[in-house]
Amino acid sequence: MGSLKRRRVKEELRTEKERFQMLSEHAPFGITMVDKDGTFRYINPKFRELFGYDLAEIPDGKTWVRKVYPDPTYRHHVISSWINDLKIFTPGEKRPRVFTVTCKDGTEKIVNMISVQLETGENFITCEDITEHMHFEEALRESEERYRTLFEGSRDAVYISTREGRFVDFNQAFLDLFSHSREELMVLQSQDFYVHPIDRYRFQQEIEKNGFVRDYEVRLHKKDGTEIDCLLTSSLRRGDDGTIMGYQGIIRDITDRKRAEQEMKALEEQLRQSQKMEAIGRLAGGIAHDFNNILTIIKGYSQLSLSELKEGHPLRENLEGIKKSTDRATDLIRKILVFSRRQVMEMKVLDLNTLLIDLDKLLRRVIGEDIELVAVLAEDLGRVKVDPGQIEQVILNMAVNAKDAMPNGGKLTIETANTELDEAYARSHLAVAPGRYVMLSVSDTGVGMSPEIKERIFEPFYTTKEKNKGTGLGLSTVYGIVKQSGGNIWVYSEVGQGTTFKIYLPREEEEPLEEVREKVVKEELPRGSETVLVVEDEEELRKLAVRFLQKQGYKVLEASQGDEALSIYGRHDEPIHLLVTDVVMPGMSGRELSERLTSLCREIKILYMSGHTNSAILHHGVLEPGVNLLQKPFTPEALVRKVREVLDK
Repeated sequence: MGSLKRRRVKEELRTEKERFQMLSEHAPFGITMVDKDGTFRYINPKFRELFGYDLAEIPDGKTWVRKVYPDPTYRHHVISSWINDLKIFTPGEKRPRVFTVTCKDGTEKIVNMISVQLETGENFITCEDITEHMHFEEALRESEERYRTLFEGSRDAVYISTREGRFVDFNQAFLDLFSHSREELMVLQSQDFYVHPIDRYRFQQEIEKNGFVRDYEVRLHKKDGTEIDCLLTSSLRRGDDGTIMGYQGIIRDITDRKRAEQEMKALEEQLRQSQKMEAIGRLAGGIAHDFNNILTIIKGYSQLSLSELKEGHPLRENLEGIKKSTDRATDLIRKILVFSRRQVMEMKVLDLNTLLIDLDKLLRRVIGEDIELVAVLAEDLGRVKVDPGQIEQVILNMAVNAKDAMPNGGKLTIETANTELDEAYARSHLAVAPGRYVMLSVSDTGVGMSPEIKERIFEPFYTTKEKNKGTGLGLSTVYGIVKQSGGNIWVYSEVGQGTTFKIYLPREEEEPLEEVREKVVKEELPRGSETVLVVEDEEELRKLAVRFLQKQGYKVLEASQGDEALSIYGRHDEPIHLLVTDVVMPGMSGRELSERLTSLCREIKILYMSGHTNSAILHHGVLEPGVNLLQKPFTPEALVRKVREVLDK
């Protein structure tokens, strides 16, 4: 019986050994048996496959450690760990360890070794190659770190939310943009941020239809209620079964960009308007120049004829009608020249407050009793350099315009102030240079203007008044005077809310000169006997000027251009006392002719005739010091008085 039992036990042991052998031989992980002294007793095929070494290559059973851990320091660490495990292990206890080993072919692998101490003191060790798994985990960790770095480091607001709009995660930029705390955001929903709820609905419809929305423009509001323009780029978050879990997206604040775009659009509109006004001005100025010569001729001959006709002559009334119409046309041309900035300016440094006080009574008569006039004049107002007569025209024209805008009465406010326009203002207002200015503001409580009318308000001949109630040159004249004075004018108006014109004129440091107003005294036309050389390429105008002067006793020579004038001077034996010359002529200009003649005769005096300001004798529309100018169109009286004035200087 004892013998049979022993055989049965042996058979069971053999069966178990075979079973272990079969399992270890086919196990997908490495298996080894190591004695208490560290001698390798057994390795399975997978172990050999993992490391490339067989027991035959480890003669003493202990050099395996040296082979797979060639680095002495690391090898010492591994051996120390094993020895420590052997000391503290209890039979049946598992102790996993992860090591990096060097295989026979030189490759490195990361292995997970699980050691179990048996009752006999031996160690049963399983080894699994976890290199790919560890690399995957490392890549995943790095990916998560990169994602978290991008998430937290993004300058744009990044968020993750549920489908209902509850926030799951958000970055610091999101907190900074909307000024909420983390605690506040956890109880808020995305729909709480929309200024217009319809935007949220449209966004949700689009993203659930397409799965993705890019650069969806929307207005959101911050914690304090401030509205901001944003671009929203978002995509759906889906579960494993494809159901929509929520949204993830990026919010970019484009408020500054939108503001810059609006400012750029406004500047482009200003540039377009400025170019249009410049083109109209050039056209009008060119036409006005040609008409000046024609009007001077008509005016001159009509006045000459009137002087030769006795009172009661049947033709006298006709000629007076011609003269009156010519005067009206002359005034019209003058306004066009002002608009096109071709009017000669007599600049003086003055105090606008003083000028406004002097105009007070006249302004009250102009606007009538049903309009209240309020003047708000700043103390210590800076000085400006302008043509006093022209700036008075500006104020009167704007007062008349305000009166027309208040047919049932109202309030007209004129205000002055010192101001400084900075770089930001200059960037948003075309042709404005930063610096110190004096502001003149004229406001009314009238009917106001639509954007379409406001855009054209300074154009010549544009008017909203009834037929025969205005020429449309009042505000265009204002525009031209302000521009030629180096200033800028802006209009602010809304329908039913009145209108404000703001004029900015550069401040001057000079003190104003005491103004002396000349009294116009009616007297007989002056006469003379000096020799005058008249140079004018317009034949009719030249003949008329010659006739004017000869009638007053002057000896007159005439030429159609500069070369001819020099030739006459060279042939003339007696001295020529005065050169009267047009400025703009074919070939040699009037300025060149005067320089040639003064080099030959220093005593000769010069009187220029000109219809506009784009000539060599003017600088930005202002007469150069010492230059004598007679503006076209002129009357016979104006010519002979100016000739006498220049000769007597």
